[in-house]
Amino acid sequence: MRIDKFLKLSRIIKRRAVAKDLADQGRIEINDKRAKSAANVSTNDLITIHFGNKTLVVKVLKLAEIVKKDEAQDLYEVVSESYEQDDKED
Repeated sequence: MRIDKFLKLSRIIKRRAVAKDLADQGRIEINDKRAKSAANVSTNDLITIHFGNKTLVVKVLKLAEIVKKDEAQDLYEVVSESYEQDDKED
């Protein structure tokens, strides 16, 4: 399954176009390798997504073509979530 489609179905990213843009900007990695929007994702892959100052790492548990909103979180497991600190002092 394409990475942009997986991110949309799992509801990690709300729109497939946004997922595609992030991937094409080099802000998504699959198993520590930069991924384009057409890259395939498989079960047990680690996906790293860089949103601004937030980095999210998820593990793919299963793939599905159609997913209900309540079942979307069953597709992945959050491995880590980190935020970069601003070095600005107030």
